[in-house]
Amino acid sequence: MKTTNSRKLRGVQLLAHRKVEMINDSTFRVQSQSGLGSYIVVRKGLNWVCECADFEFNRVICKHIYAVEQYWQDLKRAIPHDAERFEELCEPQLVCKYCGSPNLIKRGVRKNKSGRVQRFSCKDCGKRFVVNVGFEKMKATPQVVTVALDLYFKGISLRKVVDHLKQFYGVKVTHVAVFKWIKKYVQIMKDYVDSLFPKVSGIWHSDEMTLKIDGEFKWLWNVMCNQTRFWLASHITEKRETKDARTVLAEARNMAKVRPLAVVTDGLRSYPHAITKEFRTMKAPRTEHIRVPSIRNERSNNNMVERLNGTVRERNKVMRGLEDEPTAQTIINGFRIYYNFIRPHMALNGKTPAQKAKLNLNLGNNKWLSLVTKASNKR
Repeated sequence: MKTTNSRKLRGVQLLAHRKVEMINDSTFRVQSQSGLGSYIVVRKGLNWVCECADFEFNRVICKHIYAVEQYWQDLKRAIPHDAERFEELCEPQLVCKYCGSPNLIKRGVRKNKSGRVQRFSCKDCGKRFVVNVGFEKMKATPQVVTVALDLYFKGISLRKVVDHLKQFYGVKVTHVAVFKWIKKYVQIMKDYVDSLFPKVSGIWHSDEMTLKIDGEFKWLWNVMCNQTRFWLASHITEKRETKDARTVLAEARNMAKVRPLAVVTDGLRSYPHAITKEFRTMKAPRTEHIRVPSIRNERSNNNMVERLNGTVRERNKVMRGLEDEPTAQTIINGFRIYYNFIRPHMALNGKTPAQKAKLNLNLGNNKWLSLVTKASNKR
């Protein structure tokens, strides 16, 4: 009985620290208490099944199942039993910005420079307000801003984005304004997506490529998951030393929250020592380093991350160089968000790497708008 109560207590602690994530109506991901991994809990009939060792070997209700059961009960009490609204379960509830009441009704629209904005009225306090999460005090509409983001990261130059907005939306902005939108919303989204926990495989690919920044060539390091194609980390450096390799590998480890079983790289001499330093452990299995000196190597190849490098080069070619390193890192961060969450992947049957990594955010048609809204709600 003492052991059971201990599992319940730890399950409540997991829920209190928001380590339970709903994937769909029967599947949940529960982060480990150490934060270094996660477990999938699935509902089968009337019972829950967990992939942790406690459940597999002892066949008891583990702490992860206790956490999910409590989460499920709280969810059912908070949300009406309506199948058509089930996809909205994980969405933040709209409440009054003055008193916090959920008793709201639509009360016409407000017209301003950005267009028509839905107005709401609170039944409790009687005040009226508009909801424009993430786009407050913006002259341009959320649709115009997200169109600009989408066009830019699809390879269109800033001035061509400005021309497109003028022709099809009647919006007159400068290329400087569009770039300010990019910097603002890339940072908002990056803070959010870096807090997520992608379910990646144990094989990672790492490689480096050149970028022209302020007239000089610098190195962009990229780390990618083998099965999901999830772009885990990117980092810009002046050299290709061991400390530079360690930096990007550490970022990838912090993103995935696990150690890889193997890292596939080229023959760069900085990798062996960096991999040993970052992933060294006395426990088995240890991280294996697979060096691929040639693209035609029979054992393995690094074509996957090389293809990612080619996609980055395709985007960078339009810009013809970058102004400075902070600007370059901002653009790469935005492109990583676009690659992971927005852009469907042919090798993944039309899914995004985020979906393949079990990050089902239900972004809908306008993925940029949904991502900005979710990110702004988490700030």
